Amino acid sequence: MKNFEVKTKVCFGESALDRLKSLTYRRALVVADPFVVSSGMIREVTGRLEQAGVSYEVFSDVVPDPPVEKVIGGVKAALSYRAECMIAIGGGSAIDLAKAVRKFATEMDATYTPWLIAIPTTSGTGSEVTSFAVISDPAHEAKYPLAEESLIPDEAILDEELVKSVPATVTADTGMDVMTHAIEAYVSTNNNEFSAALAEKAVEICGQFLLRSYNDNHDTHARRKMHIASCLAGLAFNSASLGLNHGMAHQLGAQFHIPHGKANAILLPFIIEYNSEIDKHSRSRSVYAPCVRKYCNMARTLGVFNLNEITTVRALVSYIQFMNKEMNIPLSISDIGGISEGEYMEAIESMAEAALADACTATNPRVPTKREVMELYKKIW
Repeated sequence: MKNFEVKTKVCFGESALDRLKSLTYRRALVVADPFVVSSGMIREVTGRLEQAGVSYEVFSDVVPDPPVEKVIGGVKAALSYRAECMIAIGGGSAIDLAKAVRKFATEMDATYTPWLIAIPTTSGTGSEVTSFAVISDPAHEAKYPLAEESLIPDEAILDEELVKSVPATVTADTGMDVMTHAIEAYVSTNNNEFSAALAEKAVEICGQFLLRSYNDNHDTHARRKMHIASCLAGLAFNSASLGLNHGMAHQLGAQFHIPHGKANAILLPFIIEYNSEIDKHSRSRSVYAPCVRKYCNMARTLGVFNLNEITTVRALVSYIQFMNKEMNIPLSISDIGGISEGEYMEAIESMAEAALADACTATNPRVPTKREVMELYKKIW
């Protein structure tokens, strides 16, 4: 038996942040990344809390890929202040940190169960509606994906006003993260009709609005659409999980600090070829892997459906490479710069082992071997 649930209340559209004015909690802990504080964006939250008569404290000790010590600091702040509501505002790191803080604070004190509201300021991770969070351990150069129902935020607020000032490079990386979430969820071995519908809509929106959003910060309509696409893709993979693309991308982030969306974008064309067993040398055959039909559906959704399965999968791969080029995303790790070939090649074996152990890899449509993962890491160099 399968099941599908949406546990998060989603507020979206014009003036969605005004939801904060109706909060009835006495105290709130606002978990915000430093940019949200330094840019003054945090006033979008705190100003409304003041209007609602809610006292608050701000915890802004947030860094990308939040390490264990930051989680510990957040837990201490939450248990000390005893806020009835936690509000996370920022990118995926701020939201992941808040989710982890609530989880461990509640485990330390079962009487403490704060309401969690997530307010994303990037359109990419979908963390505002998922049961996943990624915590890092810099000492061991590792990332640990957490996955359990208690991590799911109670509410999400999607307000496009918060993503208008996002730099083009971040728009590109996070937008391709959305695309990867949707495509991986769609071909996951744990997919279902509900996750498929959400993934298809997310990809359709990306096809129509990602480049518009990248090219024009002031295209409010495109920004709103991509913000919603990110949430839809998050709902899709929260139900269906992901695949090898994310399993490998997590290691690139942990080892070389490559932004997550960028790592996904570089990997995606190669993973589609690997899963489908279709590359530029393929010839027609009578039987294809089940994921080939799904990749063809994604191509059709993006308007690049072609003559047959092989040409259609190739068209999908070309489309993704085109999007990367248009948004100045490197097509290989070596194009990023700052990473030596020797250093990278030396890390491949340990990254392959970690990718195979990654929870996301378990639902990949093709079961990879260590040798195959190592070859994929070499291909993307």
